[in-house]
Amino acid sequence: MIVDLLRREHRNMELLLAVLQRELEIFERGDRPDYEVIRAIISYFQVYPEVYHHPQEDLIFSKLRIRNPDAAASLGDLTREHHEGADRLHHFARAIDAVLADRDILRQEVGNIVRNFIVCERDHMMWEEHEFFPAALKALSPQDWMEIGSALTDRKDPLFSEAGEASSDALRAHIVQLAKEAEAERHPVSFHQG
Repeated sequence: MIVDLLRREHRNMELLLAVLQRELEIFERGDRPDYEVIRAIISYFQVYPEVYHHPQEDLIFSKLRIRNPDAAASLGDLTREHHEGADRLHHFARAIDAVLADRDILRQEVGNIVRNFIVCERDHMMWEEHEFFPAALKALSPQDWMEIGSALTDRKDPLFSEAGEASSDALRAHIVQLAKEAEAERHPVSFHQG
């Protein structure tokens, strides 16, 4: 089902936000984060969510407006939220470009911009999961979902599919490493002396 796909994409985006948060912590300690990974995350958010994921949600929202205008109105303006997210992403990308070009920008300002991007993306996805998706599932007809499904393009996620591009390799490796570290933290190896 389409909403299941969107939820899976949200989980994938959350993985990237977790990687970004880890890189932000490194940056805020005064160390050098992996800018290749940060640029890959920016690139991913510029392409996949903006070109595929958000238009899909916008299409669902337009159907919701037709089926249940009151529910749609109570949710607010999803398209505007997506535009604001794109603006935050652009601001984030410019801040990273400024750091890499050694332009005058305060470390704290960069940290605030990146943190704002992470927090707002998480809040937006949580709102969609708890408010928007349930309203759409309740209001839309099977015919609506078929029409939405037929509007889907045959797309492969550039990072989370086997068809991932080489430019995603560093980010994919970083995610795998973070997953291993998180697993090790959850299940530490204990040594018993005999």
